[in-house]
Amino acid sequence: MRRRDVLGLALAGSAWPSLAAASARARHKGQARLGRAVVVGAGYGGATAARYLRLLGAGRIEVILVDQAANFISCPVSNRVLGGQRTLAQLTFGYDALRQKHGVRFMRGSVTAIDADRSQIVVAGQRLSYDRLVVAPGIDFIYDDFPLLEKAQERIPHAWKAGPQTRNLQRQLVAMRDGGVFTIVVPSQPYRCPPAPYERACQVAFYLKTHKPRSKVVVLDANPVITSKRAMFEQAWRDLYPGMIDYLPGSEPREVDVATKTVRTAFDTVKSDVLNFIPSQRAGRIAQGCGLANVERRWCEVDFLTYASKVLPRVHVIGDAIDAGLPKSAHMANAQAKVCARAIVDLMLGQALDPAPAFANTCYSYVDDRQAMHISTLYRYDPASKGMRAEGSGILSDHPSVQEGRDADAWARQIWGDVLG
Repeated sequence: MRRRDVLGLALAGSAWPSLAAASARARHKGQARLGRAVVVGAGYGGATAARYLRLLGAGRIEVILVDQAANFISCPVSNRVLGGQRTLAQLTFGYDALRQKHGVRFMRGSVTAIDADRSQIVVAGQRLSYDRLVVAPGIDFIYDDFPLLEKAQERIPHAWKAGPQTRNLQRQLVAMRDGGVFTIVVPSQPYRCPPAPYERACQVAFYLKTHKPRSKVVVLDANPVITSKRAMFEQAWRDLYPGMIDYLPGSEPREVDVATKTVRTAFDTVKSDVLNFIPSQRAGRIAQGCGLANVERRWCEVDFLTYASKVLPRVHVIGDAIDAGLPKSAHMANAQAKVCARAIVDLMLGQALDPAPAFANTCYSYVDDRQAMHISTLYRYDPASKGMRAEGSGILSDHPSVQEGRDADAWARQIWGDVLG
């Protein structure tokens, strides 16, 4: 597939004719208010859902977007902060366009409870009613096996949510001695953004090759192999960073010494100058606290026609928190949000649902300061399994290139615009 086709597929999310039809139905039903939708979580999934509920409802759905953070910070591209090509400020955006252009109300605060019986949430100590609730809680981290790490995130950051920890990890990398060891601990799947740990290894190695060439990157991977774009990452490591990246698969951590930044596995003991320990993950805290995470007490089960929770009525869950067998990615959250928004509009109008939603997922990974590679996959609803099924094995780059680096930059600009309006 040509790169223009990939970029076109990248932001389609779901079938645009169906989206337009839903909006037209909303307009043709008259101008009566359809109801209130509250969206909890203003990341890639939640912000997209808020925007598209306004668009597809032709302004007739009151939409309130709730998040405890004042700004949107992009996890995609944040590994480039470590490589030195981006600053965190360049990945930070406000919600002004959603408010001013689309009429989304933004409420800052932490949601502490969902009262499904009364169709209310509790945010900042106040009750807020809804007709439909969309929860996009992202991920939380599991520290059950390493409780000391939870209190040591300043010393051993995961930086798996872009923000202060990203800046902290970058500062530790810059301060590291030449000849030092930077270790990345990769959790077992599923986790947010499967190729991101290996992209991070590339970005750290690029920085070290440029500034501290006697240093090493050690990747302790709990998985048996690289989980995404394996052949291309292996080739990039051989070609761009020969002898600099030590990849150790099947290396699930058994002990961590916080004071010395030492990790012990069944096979190795690795002492680091900088330790980037990425913990195992689960649905975000509000999903855990409200019982939405009903699959192994970790992920949320949903109806893939509407993203309605299998636990709470009139509550929809999107993004990394759901149990789907799908990649947990920003692009996936963006696509799911559009399907969910369309379904909510149809439900409010009493219209038939789209019986076969489909969307694409595209993921770019940078291997140095200019070159990137991608994988794109189309997913379609399968009535037999009532889940989303991949159409084929996806479209994978032949090799990293400068042109794909430009495409990756274009993808980021496009999806930021699509999410934030």
